[in-house]
Amino acid sequence: MNPSTDLSFEFAIATRIVFGAGCLNRLGALAAEYGGRRVLLVTDPGIVRAGHAARAEDSLKSAGLTVFVFDRVVENPTTRVVDECVSWARECKADFLVGLGGGSSMDAAKGCNFVLTGGGKMEDYWGVGKATRPMLPLIAVPTTAGTGSECQSFALISQEETHVKMACGDPKAAAKVAILDPELTLTQPDPIAAATGMDALSHAVETAVTNKRTPLSQMLSREAFRLCNRGFQGVFSNAENLEARGQMLLGAALAGAAIENSMLGAAHAASNPLTAQFDVIHGQSVGLMLPPVVRFNGADLHARTIYHEFAVEAGRATDDHDPEWSVCALAEYLEEYRDLAQLPGSLAEMNIHEPDLESLAEHAAGQWTANFNPLPVTSDDFLRLYRSVLGS
Repeated sequence: MNPSTDLSFEFAIATRIVFGAGCLNRLGALAAEYGGRRVLLVTDPGIVRAGHAARAEDSLKSAGLTVFVFDRVVENPTTRVVDECVSWARECKADFLVGLGGGSSMDAAKGCNFVLTGGGKMEDYWGVGKATRPMLPLIAVPTTAGTGSECQSFALISQEETHVKMACGDPKAAAKVAILDPELTLTQPDPIAAATGMDALSHAVETAVTNKRTPLSQMLSREAFRLCNRGFQGVFSNAENLEARGQMLLGAALAGAAIENSMLGAAHAASNPLTAQFDVIHGQSVGLMLPPVVRFNGADLHARTIYHEFAVEAGRATDDHDPEWSVCALAEYLEEYRDLAQLPGSLAEMNIHEPDLESLAEHAAGQWTANFNPLPVTSDDFLRLYRSVLGS
């Protein structure tokens, strides 16, 4: 299928986006509008320390709502975290959920919603469309500009023992509202801002070329790339640049909406085993694997055309440049931004070496997102991709 000419497709954005500095103050009114009375606020200890959870509580209480807090979310939330959250939600008799924090908090809230409303365990929802009962309304409030989870119907939850990431998706799991307040991202530590920013940029690049893309998802991908390109450097040159932070936050959300309609590709397939087997932060792993995947996908005509557009947008190519040249220019641009963010530039920097690569490649080839890459990608291809960034 060539999505640029085939007009048969489906497209949906289920989540209402509320954007603007200070709009967290609208949380209570929005929760009440969607029927909330007993609200479970799902977050993590860092968000509590930053004061964001207290602001969210104040807004919810000012709207006359009863608020309970679950603040034990960890990075890459596991089935154990979800089970703990479900137990607390049941005890509180929660009828509304708020996910406040990075992708982990929003994913944990969605994971809780699956099990709380449908019963069973998280593994029962691994895949797509397995929620058979209505789910509680959810408001997602990102405090990082990265995952785009606020605009997705998927929860990424790791199995407690194996650390395998399960993508559990259902349209009913999508947030009713995403509150995008760039002020919330001002408290991000630089390493987190770097990793999540690279993640957002990778989403824009990958969603634009998948074999599931549509003309409308590509519009989101292009705008997400434009916003992330303009905001990324601004954030790192001036941490207080609220306009740049807003660009990154909105770009991440639009890229998340693009994922919802086009999925991801080989860079994320290669990234996930690095996180599962070596606990590499996702933004670091995808930032490392994206440039070689761009070079690999450059053999595809459509991907090459889109990469050329992105290289022009990034100021690394002109309309007159040959698209094949632009593929290399885009890959180099992504490497430069990875270096600007002080993210690892090789597997060796992550203490990953040649003997580890075959297992990584085998697991990467089995990742769901590998199926959506514009070019077929095998375990041998992944092995070559890993070796290209092995370092010494």
